[in-house]
Amino acid sequence: MNIVVFVKRVPDTESKIRIHHDTHTVVEEGLNFIISPNDEYGIEEGLRLRQALGGKVTAVSVGGEEALTVLKKGLAMGVDEAVLIKDDLKETYDGLRLARIIAKAVAARFADADMLLFGRMSVGADNAQVPAMTAELLGWPQATVVTKLAVEGTAATAYREIEGAQEKVTFSLPAVVSAQKGLNEPRYETLKGIMAAKRKVIPVVSLAELGLTAEETRPGIEVRKLETPAAKAAGRILTGTPEETAKLLVELLRGEAKVI
Repeated sequence: MNIVVFVKRVPDTESKIRIHHDTHTVVEEGLNFIISPNDEYGIEEGLRLRQALGGKVTAVSVGGEEALTVLKKGLAMGVDEAVLIKDDLKETYDGLRLARIIAKAVAARFADADMLLFGRMSVGADNAQVPAMTAELLGWPQATVVTKLAVEGTAATAYREIEGAQEKVTFSLPAVVSAQKGLNEPRYETLKGIMAAKRKVIPVVSLAELGLTAEETRPGIEVRKLETPAAKAAGRILTGTPEETAKLLVELLRGEAKVI
């Protein structure tokens, strides 16, 4: 089984984010970067499918040469190969642009893939658009936000958590699947894997080599403002008798919080 897992380099979720207000970008100086946590579920599922069914797993990232570090981590976790699709633009928050690049890369270099695995969404952009858009551009079946996956021959069954229920989806391969927390427990890199990853050469493919034009890769979204969330107000402690505090709590929930 030929599996391609797409991963993204994102700021560590423990990092303090600062905004460059003139350029509407995140200040990268001093930030630690990691694989988007949801993408690790995709890597782990690819490795488990390879173990059960044979084949190979390839990790792919779209971004600058800085993304080579997250691809190295994928190799250390156990993927067979890694490829960088070099894109010099910083985060554009344009899911369709990224899906176009990925779909073109799949058609040009991974046309024999049986499955494309993604995390359900990347940390930072949080739009959860790219997997579904990629599937649509390729004309492939898709299952998003998957918490359980089984493959048998050229067919697959996925389970998705929906509000108040679980949805079962069956589809044929090749297909696109996005992984949700609960699908598996991602493994850690091993020392042997880390040493092997250091020796591997990661091919770098330009957008031009994929046949993409400037028009196709022009962002369709303009970022006019970027800011961190407002600080949360401190909590309030209500004092008085139980009757008094209960009455005040209801008044606050109705008048200030507007939840009742």
